[in-house]
Amino acid sequence: MGESSEMYLETILVLQRKSEEGVHAVDVSRAMGFSKPSVSVALKQLKKQGYIDIDGFDHIILLPKGREVAEEIYERHEILTDFFVKLGVPYEIAVKDACRIEHVVSKETFAALKSKGGLVPKTKKRSSKTKKS
Repeated sequence: MGESSEMYLETILVLQRKSEEGVHAVDVSRAMGFSKPSVSVALKQLKKQGYIDIDGFDHIILLPKGREVAEEIYERHEILTDFFVKLGVPYEIAVKDACRIEHVVSKETFAALKSKGGLVPKTKKRSSKTKKS
């Protein structure tokens, strides 16, 4: 799966956590700063690949494999951001760097970072993570 698809899934997850009314394509478009047609094309691909579904009310639903990817990427984002902040990196820079690194770091490196760095996923949900750089 590519970085772009991961970004879409992660954004959908974050939006779902913030909204009780459901997530629509326009919400994803606003959050990511992409045009509605671009989002529509991406969502069609994610649906075709079995990562999401869209119900009769145009709500985007993460299917199990889509939720798994989204949760994994979001966990990476949260942990990497916290790690960078603990190193003394300003929060906004830490968020941007985490957004880039979360998609390319190997599972092995991330697992080592978590275990050796004493880092654990946060239980609170940050609302600042909706727009990617």
